[in-house]
Amino acid sequence: MSILRDLAILLAKFLIAIGDGVIWLFLAVFKLFLKVWQIIQGAVRTTQGKFQNSLRSLKNSSDAVWGLAKRRGSKTVFKNNILAKRPNFKIRKRIYRKIFEAKRAFKSLIFRQELRVTLAKRNLSKFELPKLRIKRRRKVRKTKFFPLPIFTKVKYFVLGFLVSSLFIFLPTLFVLTLETLPHPNQLVTQEVAQTTKIYDRSGKLLYQIYADRNRTIVPLSEIPKDLKNATIAIEDKNFYKTPGFDLFAIARSLLANLRGQPLQGGSTITQQLIKTRLLTPERTINRKVKEIVLSVWAEKIYSKNQILEMYLNQVPYGGTAWGVEAASQTYFDKSVKDLTLSESTFLAGLPRAPSIYSPYGQSPSLWKSRQKDVLEKMVELGFITKTQAEETSSEKLSFRKQANIIHAPHFVMYIKDLLVSRYGIEMVEKGGLTVMTSLDLKTQEMAEEVVSEQVDANSYLNLTNGATLITNPKNGDIIAMVGGRDYHSENGGNFNVTTARRQPGSTIKVVTYSQALMDGFTAATVIADSPVSYASGNQTYRPVNYSGGFRGNVTLRQALANSINVPAVKTLNKIGVEKMVSLAKKMGIDTWSDPKNYGLSITLGSAEVRMTDMAEVYGTLANGGERVDLNPILKITNYRGEVLEEKNVRGDRVIPESVAFIISNILSDNRSRSLEFGTNSPLSIPGHTVSVKTGTTDNKRDNWTIGFTKNLLVAVWVGNNDNSPMDPSLTSGITGAAPIWNRIITDLLKDAKNEPFSPPSEIVQKPCFGRIEYFVKGTENTVPCKPLSLTPVSPTPNP
Repeated sequence: MSILRDLAILLAKFLIAIGDGVIWLFLAVFKLFLKVWQIIQGAVRTTQGKFQNSLRSLKNSSDAVWGLAKRRGSKTVFKNNILAKRPNFKIRKRIYRKIFEAKRAFKSLIFRQELRVTLAKRNLSKFELPKLRIKRRRKVRKTKFFPLPIFTKVKYFVLGFLVSSLFIFLPTLFVLTLETLPHPNQLVTQEVAQTTKIYDRSGKLLYQIYADRNRTIVPLSEIPKDLKNATIAIEDKNFYKTPGFDLFAIARSLLANLRGQPLQGGSTITQQLIKTRLLTPERTINRKVKEIVLSVWAEKIYSKNQILEMYLNQVPYGGTAWGVEAASQTYFDKSVKDLTLSESTFLAGLPRAPSIYSPYGQSPSLWKSRQKDVLEKMVELGFITKTQAEETSSEKLSFRKQANIIHAPHFVMYIKDLLVSRYGIEMVEKGGLTVMTSLDLKTQEMAEEVVSEQVDANSYLNLTNGATLITNPKNGDIIAMVGGRDYHSENGGNFNVTTARRQPGSTIKVVTYSQALMDGFTAATVIADSPVSYASGNQTYRPVNYSGGFRGNVTLRQALANSINVPAVKTLNKIGVEKMVSLAKKMGIDTWSDPKNYGLSITLGSAEVRMTDMAEVYGTLANGGERVDLNPILKITNYRGEVLEEKNVRGDRVIPESVAFIISNILSDNRSRSLEFGTNSPLSIPGHTVSVKTGTTDNKRDNWTIGFTKNLLVAVWVGNNDNSPMDPSLTSGITGAAPIWNRIITDLLKDAKNEPFSPPSEIVQKPCFGRIEYFVKGTENTVPCKPLSLTPVSPTPNP
């Protein structure tokens, strides 16, 4: 159809070319007319001057004749002399010449009349002057111009103006307007802002993202016939008959408006679509003309059904709902294809004035009268029977509660940030993406409930917030994300702790000991838990245990399982901070920078991390040394159904499988950690082998518990958003995060079978220190397995 537009433009330009010649001719004639008018005006002024001069000459001549007669003695003598056969030649010549000059100057009727009057007054009209041979100049023919009546002048001017307008001005205006109008192809090619929808793994809607218009495009085949008929009946009953505009409707609307009646719409469905999609909303004659031109043009390109489909998907239905699908979800919480006749007639009546007929507006009852109007129109056009209309009108509609639905709020905002980083804000808010996530809404709701209840129960410890992150370490799925106890709280409820920087406490020790095992340490390596100090510039660093005492020689297993601080610092001092920081980055920590910025206290959790990073660190251990990045997005498609992104799980080995196994085994050893935590702590899950580690910062601002199995990882944090310290009586993770962790993981494992970690082929077993110990092959004989004597201390748990 672009050919049609090109031909129209070519024709208009041809008319302009013709018009250029016409307008040049018009201007030339106009200039000639001005010139002639100036000549006529000059001639009139000249003639009037000569006429006055001639009259004066004639008067003087007659006076001379009478003077001559008086001097001769009498009039009779004068007359006789004049009329004689041989008159006085000089007298006759003087009189004749004066009269002749006057006659020569004026030929007009006015002159001749005035001349006769003057001659009569002087009693000379009866003189018969003899012809004298006077030498005359040769006459030069001049073009004579006759003045036109004023009416004729106006008539010619109007006629010229109309001809010029027809061939010049109107074609010019048409072409200029045509070239500035948007092409109707934009109804299809122009991207329509659509809503991005985020779903959980089972297809439950979590949240919708849109800039200012909530819209989902649906094909015409999925829109109920009743809704299509109702829309045509109330908006444009001649939709399938008109060429894009209804002249009678426009005239009727104009007449009603002039009479002062309520404003009536004269726009067809096509015009409304054009106005909504391609033009601005102001009410001007210029815009109305453009609207009609584009409507006719659009109907030459698209079929009536295509126009109806675009209309139903793109007109406003109130608030942020644009299009029938968004409107159906907004008002009835169902897809448009499931609408009843009553619901369809309600929606069909909304586009005329959504705010007035909305059930959420100031006059909720007005929608009912509008629905009756729609039903009456449908009966008139034969779409439904009168009985159906009466039954539908009496039917009671149940509207959805007006609310902004958002499930797993911290999670969906986390997803939104990921989408923006990958596709940009424009695509996210207007691209109509469908995002399938790994979140399980049922698990999410359970976790939200547990966090809220436990935080409330422990409020006496001066903790006001809690967070949890549940993942599948094998594929990086996020099963649940609770970024805070109440997202809607005015006290920083939308603050997402799972992505915020917090100190990890002793949970970071797994990185230190993983590097130690890679450097030749074993689970049976003996480390002295004794006082030590390290020079750091002008200061001295003296690490202490949570209890304030020391246990003497302990194995690496005992030091990690019971979270003893001093052995961890001594181990880091041997392997080096640089190695630990490097390994931490490989395992998933993204917040750490140059190793030179950190000291030995980093192994006790002095450097801030994110919970999402810690989930990757512990997930690496659960995966046998392979790091799998968290990726909660399973699939992304655009509004056309094209797949933009699909999850592809890929793991990178960062530590040996044997090292990951030993660390996981130590963390699941309830017997080894009983020195500090006892055998019946919240860290023990009966019937399941679960690796778990706690962590608390010295100032009690952060309290952690992170535990995992092969297919499940649960990380929990409690504290305060403003970093204020919790109560000093807080006992490590046992009374803070551990109870939350225990409730969540117990619920998730209640129907699962136990899957303990199996030793890989690089692991050998050997009795050592009264138990069967695991060693990386080749290191089993490096440690003399002699009994150790542990110094008893207070059983207060360490961080």
